[in-house]
Amino acid sequence: MPPDWDDHADVVVVGFGGAGACAATEAARAGADVLVLDRFTGGGATALSGGVVYAGGGTSVQRAAEVTDSVDAMYDYLAQEVGEVVSPATLRRFCESSPAMIDWLAGLGVPFDPSVCPFKTSYPPNDYYLYYSGSENAWPYRSSAAPAPRGHRAHGRGTSGRVLFDALSSAAQGAGARVRSWTSATRLVVESGRVVGVECRTLAGAPARVRRRLARLHRYATKPGLYVPAPARRLHRRIAALERRWARPLLVEARRGVVLAAGGFVTNREMMREHAPAYRGGLPLGTQGDDGGGIRLGVEAGGAADRLDVVSAWRFITPPSALTRGILVGPDGTRFVDESSYGAAIGDRLVAGGGLAWLLVDGPIVADARRQVRRETLWFQRLQAHYLLSWSRTRAASVAEVARRAGIDPSALAKTVDAYGATPDEFGKHPDLVSPLRNPPYTLIDCSYGPRLGYPCPVLTLGGLTVDESSGQVLTPGGDPVDGLYAAGRTAVGICSNSYVSGLSLADCVFSGRRAGRHAAAVQARPS
Repeated sequence: MPPDWDDHADVVVVGFGGAGACAATEAARAGADVLVLDRFTGGGATALSGGVVYAGGGTSVQRAAEVTDSVDAMYDYLAQEVGEVVSPATLRRFCESSPAMIDWLAGLGVPFDPSVCPFKTSYPPNDYYLYYSGSENAWPYRSSAAPAPRGHRAHGRGTSGRVLFDALSSAAQGAGARVRSWTSATRLVVESGRVVGVECRTLAGAPARVRRRLARLHRYATKPGLYVPAPARRLHRRIAALERRWARPLLVEARRGVVLAAGGFVTNREMMREHAPAYRGGLPLGTQGDDGGGIRLGVEAGGAADRLDVVSAWRFITPPSALTRGILVGPDGTRFVDESSYGAAIGDRLVAGGGLAWLLVDGPIVADARRQVRRETLWFQRLQAHYLLSWSRTRAASVAEVARRAGIDPSALAKTVDAYGATPDEFGKHPDLVSPLRNPPYTLIDCSYGPRLGYPCPVLTLGGLTVDESSGQVLTPGGDPVDGLYAAGRTAVGICSNSYVSGLSLADCVFSGRRAGRHAAAVQARPS
């Protein structure tokens, strides 16, 4: 006997962050009746992010900034970052569609700005909105083509992810998508091998006072809870208690398909322990909705998950930009990376090498860095810069003495310092950033991985459900499609599931979300 459905839609989207909003917009514009389910009130990690979209190949923003870029140059760089996680054809398609993606987002109301950031940074201050958001200028990523800034930051003060998401949310609902907030998907309904609906728990009928309390708890748990995860977890335990008390069952039919776009699993401590134990102690970059629920739903419906052990750890040493002239060493006193690399590239090598590292700088570098703090940072970067330049450092008049004080091999560090400035640099560091460290006092800044309030190391998960690269349809362990089921964003394996650069996850959310929405809407609707 068919289920007694409480609601119906052609396409049901689970999760209303960047990927979910893009999927809903495309499906609705294709003529499908779309219902979006979100455990909270929408936004997800997208709204908390910096609002940076990685795009190139000659976007309208790049052209307005008089930046020269090409699809081939973008592809050559990303091929090194992406590896074999997607096929060359899919990566080429991503790069070729990149200029049109920026135009599509701008058409939805996402504001962009062609002001190019003139210095190396993890995230530009409010005067700049186009920047080198990856390792384009670092070895081994430099190619024959001149590198180009591809980090397109949505125009807004502070971290502008909320600006980006608000435009996406308005577009999805303006296209006709309905949104059910405070509704959690608990199980996918499968009939004869096809996903036909979603079992949910919803707080939509809870008293207004309860919903107001939920909204208040969620607001504080999300931000500033992002920066202090332990209090955020306590607040979400209170949310979970209210959900158990007031949530009621809801059964939703999906006539054409379900799109899972519920984020990753960085706040699921059990999954992190199981799949990525080396990254525990990092600052979870996501909301409590990034609990792996979307991945779990897909696996329970017959899908396969992959690359769950791939986590990005961000160890930024900039801003201020002067610090890129220093050398980053491990406890053995030797370098392990080009210091101008993107923070995730540094973080990956740091964690792989045991998690201990120090940045050696001399007096002039420290002086330049102090002068740069005010003009190169936003408030959260300013806190980090003051921590690095004041609290996280060991000083001495000689290289040998500063090494002894920090517990680093003095003779090895002296050899490293003597070799620094040679041409070419052993890690291919750009010559403009390489100069001998000869002017005491010497400072070793502790950049080790670990939980510390002044210098957290953000982490996010990159793996998810395996999908067909042409449609976003979830695949079984044997490679067959799961009928009626699609995945996008960090719930799926995608463009950034090998390594991460700023803006690549959001760009993949747009790319994969639109793909899943279009294909789900094109499926023949099953009769009710």
